[in-house]
Amino acid sequence: MNSPAPAAAAELDLRGYLLGAWSLTRTLLDRATGTRGTFTGVVRFTPLTDDGGLHFREEGTLVWTSFTGKPFTGPASRDYLLRPTGTLDALDMFFPDGRPFHRMGFGQQSSHDEHWCDPDTYRVTYTLVGPAEFHYRWDVTGPMKDQLIESVLRRTEGPPV
Repeated sequence: MNSPAPAAAAELDLRGYLLGAWSLTRTLLDRATGTRGTFTGVVRFTPLTDDGGLHFREEGTLVWTSFTGKPFTGPASRDYLLRPTGTLDALDMFFPDGRPFHRMGFGQQSSHDEHWCDPDTYRVTYTLVGPAEFHYRWDVTGPMKDQLIESVLRRTEGPPV
């Protein structure tokens, strides 16, 4: 997979790039147990009216085989708020209750971040593939979790007009 030059990612208007709907395919691996799962669904990035940020809404179906071998299949969703950072190429992500999560971006300084969720560390890497595709990867390590979560987003519709 080819990534754009770092200069192209640094000049990207991330908010404008994300606006619209994206298909989402995610693989999940619990490295401690060998358990695997998938998530398929959609992500919608819609404008927030208060500060030029975005609402990030993810909905889909989670398929997870527990350590007992019994599979779970069911609906799953999550919401985040993306807020401006003062530069066009990055947004700060927050949980719906306002707690900070991490910085999102594709530039050299913003494509890697981490979040400590007691007692584990979540490390994320964002990769811009092109105008209609990006990936992100969470490497989760600590005493409670040892997981790899990889997500592929592909544009299904452009930004709202």
